[in-house]
Amino acid sequence: MSTLAPLRLLREPWNASESNQSNATAGASSAWCQGLNIPNELFLTLGLVSLVENLLVVAAILKNRNLHSPTYYFICCLAVSDMLVSVSNLVETLFMLLMEHGVLVIHASIVRHMDNVIDMLICSSIVSSLSFLGVIAVDRYITIFYALRYHSIMTLQRAVVTMASVWLASTVSSTIFITYYRNNAILLCLIGFFLFMLVLMLVLYIHMFALARHHLCSISSQQKQPTIYRSSSLKGAITLTILLGVFFICWGPFFFHLILIVTCPTNPFCTCFFSYFNLFLILIICNSVVDPLIYVFRSQELRRTLREVVLCSW
Repeated sequence: MSTLAPLRLLREPWNASESNQSNATAGASSAWCQGLNIPNELFLTLGLVSLVENLLVVAAILKNRNLHSPTYYFICCLAVSDMLVSVSNLVETLFMLLMEHGVLVIHASIVRHMDNVIDMLICSSIVSSLSFLGVIAVDRYITIFYALRYHSIMTLQRAVVTMASVWLASTVSSTIFITYYRNNAILLCLIGFFLFMLVLMLVLYIHMFALARHHLCSISSQQKQPTIYRSSSLKGAITLTILLGVFFICWGPFFFHLILIVTCPTNPFCTCFFSYFNLFLILIICNSVVDPLIYVFRSQELRRTLREVVLCSW
């Protein structure tokens, strides 16, 4: 699957001369450097699954008034961001399939304009998705450490300002990326943004887990039930591992790809890594599929509402 303009250029770095790229490719011609041939049908399938999942999440939150709170609004925005990832992937794949089979014939200038629009949608959805993952982590942190003051800290007005700011920043940053995608400084900003989100989530979730573990230890020592303590501690550790593990596995390879573009565009190893670009895109789409399972379906109220939505009992 070939990607659109700026994302297509991310597959092979632009800051290396043509001769250097040819030499690097020749030096990295082993079988594992040929990349993976990922069928368009897989992109379509994952995109449809993600789209349906996140649509159900948005519908459930809008339907149930008990879910009209800042926490679930942030989850709803994350679902919308993931939907944008899915929609952009579906539109891109469908257009490519139609053009490859000669069903759709479009003038080159129109294709370029479509490239820019879809690329902006992709970049905006990626930035907003990462941002709302961080916002949800901060919201959970406030819920645990400032429980009595949560409603005065995270008011509806502040939640709306936060959501609007994320969407505005995502739109502006995607526009800048499309305009200056050949500038390494832009890539460094994206890499720095990812690292910031990774460290933020790591620090907040580990701190929350440590507090929960401390409370469980205190309760267990008072009630003399170490088995319950170990079981709860293990459950918390598993949840923390899933949250951070999925985030790193799904997003890490793509941003490591960007780091290699900046640091070693002509190195044979880096050239081999570039050939797996489509796999990194698949992982990002997989994150859009997994997000509802992690951040949403763990809520009993939301699960109940989702069943009602699926059964059309409006």
